[in-house]
Amino acid sequence: MSQYLVLTVMGPDRTGSVSNLTKLATECGCNIVDSRMAIFGLEFTMIMLLQGSAKSINQLESKLPAVAIKRELITMMKRTSDYKVQDFNDHYQVEYAGIDQPGVLKAVTAFFATRNIDISSLKSEINPENNQTSAMIHIALNDEMSIEELEKEYFALCEQIDVQGRITKATKTSL
Repeated sequence: MSQYLVLTVMGPDRTGSVSNLTKLATECGCNIVDSRMAIFGLEFTMIMLLQGSAKSINQLESKLPAVAIKRELITMMKRTSDYKVQDFNDHYQVEYAGIDQPGVLKAVTAFFATRNIDISSLKSEINPENNQTSAMIHIALNDEMSIEELEKEYFALCEQIDVQGRITKATKTSL
């Protein structure tokens, strides 16, 4: 029976970190089901969902500390349940852009939270040269929520917080 492990890694942005981590997963007999990587300032961050036998996951958990010390990485691991392939029928990409001001991201994430709408991914950034902020958020709607009503309410929020927003149907490649 397959087991699953979520692995989060953070440390100095150095060439080869991703290669070392994926090599370790493969050598331990784990499959990388999903992964994300980003650079924040001078720091590298990565999160992976790994699948493998109990032996494979145990082996990775025991070998990871040595790799982490060598590469000066901070790691965190958590066992999780079965991986569920998401149904893309009711997924949307939400975006906003405008002049940065405190609380924009908070207002947008609270907008979805108060409507019990799951955020499956979020990427936000600020361009320090022109003080512009933007975000791309993927959401999954429940059966009770109308996309038309959601768009109307979201556009009202965008007007209130002075950003431009849009919602589009997500495709498998945009998720």
